[in-house]
Formats: sequence, C-alpha cells, structure tokens
Amino acid sequence: MNAAEQIEQIELSLEQAKESIDMMDSLQTLTKNKDFVNVITKGYFESEASRLVLLKATPQMASKEDQELLLKSIDSIGFLRQYFVTIMQIGRMAIKAKEEDETTHAELMNEAI
Repeated sequence: MNAAEQIEQIELSLEQAKESIDMMDSLQTLTKNKDFVNVITKGYFESEASRLVLLKATPQMASKEDQELLLKSIDSIGFLRQYFVTIMQIGRMAIKAKEEDETTHAELMNEAI
C-alpha cells in the first residue's frame, strides 16, 4: 500500500472514529438529562425491570405464554442497557484509535512533503 492509500485509509478510520465518539458523546449527554434519567434509567432499567421480575412470580402470569412474554420483556431491558454499554466501549476505543491515527496521519503527511 502506497502512502496515498495509507493516508486515505487513515482518514476513513478517523471519520469512523469521529462518528463513534459523537455517538458516545450523545449518549453521555442523554444520561445527564433529568428526563432521560427519570424515564430510562430509573423508570425502565430499575422500576420496570423490578416490576416484571415480581410479576413473573404471580399466579396470574403462570401460563407458558405469559412467562415467555415476561422473559422477552426482561431481556429487552438488558439488551437496551447492553447497547448503551457497547456505545460507550466503542467510543472509548475510538478515542484511543483516533489519537494513534492522527499521529500516523501526521507522519505520513510529513513524509509525503
């Protein structure tokens, strides 16, 4: 791969890193928002999760279909939470990759001059 191709590849990588960092920043902004905390963090991740777990043990929800529905609902809470964790992990990795790519990009640009 020649220098021009390397520079192009690094620029693409920098753009992707920026998108991941922007997504992480957006999530961080949301998690600091009072309404997000009330609706998602406290309301969905805590209260709704607890309600569903308690509901799972009630006799009225003993049928196989009801139990499956409750498990799917509980799983959905976990999946959303994991999605948020993944956004944060990818964002943190992108920050590190961006720093490394910027250094490499500057070196390649200096060599090209």
